[in-house]
Amino acid sequence: MSTQPDLLYSEEEEALRAAVRDLLADHCDAPGVIARTESDAPHDIAAWKALAGTMGLGGLLIPEELGGQGATHREAAVVLEELGRAVAPVPYLTSAVVATEALLECGDDELLGRLASATTVAALALSLNTAAGGAYKVVRHEDGALHGELTGIADAVAADVLLVPADDGGLYAVDADAVTITPRPSLDLTRPVATVTLDGAPGRLLGDSEPAVRRALRAGAGLLASEQLGLAEWTLTETVRYLKERKQFNRPVGGFQALKHRLAQLWLEVVNLRAAARAAADALATGEDTDVTVAVAQSYAAPVAVRAAEEALQLHGGIGMTWEHPVHLYLKRAKADSLAYGTAGTHREALAELVDLRAP
Repeated sequence: MSTQPDLLYSEEEEALRAAVRDLLADHCDAPGVIARTESDAPHDIAAWKALAGTMGLGGLLIPEELGGQGATHREAAVVLEELGRAVAPVPYLTSAVVATEALLECGDDELLGRLASATTVAALALSLNTAAGGAYKVVRHEDGALHGELTGIADAVAADVLLVPADDGGLYAVDADAVTITPRPSLDLTRPVATVTLDGAPGRLLGDSEPAVRRALRAGAGLLASEQLGLAEWTLTETVRYLKERKQFNRPVGGFQALKHRLAQLWLEVVNLRAAARAAADALATGEDTDVTVAVAQSYAAPVAVRAAEEALQLHGGIGMTWEHPVHLYLKRAKADSLAYGTAGTHREALAELVDLRAP
């Protein structure tokens, strides 16, 4: 019999939240993030070094004996909530969660140690829209070298090592220097994607790709819900604050009943999203009902995060439509996240199968 998930935050988790929020306030203010998205270097390396290195959060999910923190997905979820609130341009989800989970499945202590010490950033070389259990593209393994092209790889431009699945069923570690990484136009300017071209690149076999990829993508989907929660909470909070200040007919716009109803409905959806995201993080940490709980979270998270960002853009009026205001970054992140690690529809289909709910 499964136990009820713990949806509350512990004192330690709240302390972690406060520390991460303070760090991001110093490194990832909105004007700085906007300026960075317009440059040739979208990733905030200083923020990443402070987060992953100084605070040690790059190795949050890595066992202590390998130099990591030995924490659980619950703590990683708190970090991702704060990163979502700041739309922080750091490769945390892709390296410290997805790539780390693949390496934990393969048991590669050497690379895990490098990730824990924040000397290395890793990226799983799968298109960002790949869902756990779904088909994914592989490269050709021939005479000890890898050949092929992989598209839509998130944060590849920041990676030192790529984890590449090959047609022989293996997952290979490939140095980023040995491949060609070509940045591509990305809707979400804070999580850029790239095409990775391998032309006889040497690779070190880590293990079987299928279980590693499945585990990595499931954790990515489950913890993405916490990023979406942080994003939705920020957009709702900022919209309420703005509507209290903005006046029309000599009274605050937020006092109009029609807007109150819209915000109240959105608040309820965000509260439900928090429950779903916390349940997913807890299930990943305990291993109980994980597939079902992650599918529930992702079935719900994407539409709420997108709606929260859309409402924020509209209710900020003219200022929300400007490039100077950060709300456009949140809308783009929400839209991109709604495709990442499987769409809401994909997760609903997976959920129906898991609970044996047949289509009519």
